Amino acid sequence: MPSAIERIVVQTTPREKRAIAAKAKRLALTISELMRRGAFAYESGERDAELAALASAARMAAIRSGAAIDDALSFIAASNDRIAVIEAQARVKGARKAA
Repeated sequence: MPSAIERIVVQTTPREKRAIAAKAKRLALTISELMRRGAFAYESGERDAELAALASAARMAAIRSGAAIDDALSFIAASNDRIAVIEAQARVKGARKAA
């Protein structure tokens, strides 16, 4: 690896510094190497676009689900109305036969 020629200062809390140092030690890396790798691996824009696409797909699925539920409830209400009419007709016919 070429020797470093520039310095970047990263401010952290003491707790964050300990956590970073511990992680670097676990990975057998220097803190500088861990920070470089982390910086190059970070792709906020890509992740944001992926998350936005997922959120949009979830929103559309929720809209479709809501519409399907509304359709089912309308169908059930119409079916209940038809059943009520049929039952009323049957009661009238039964009353006529009994008379």
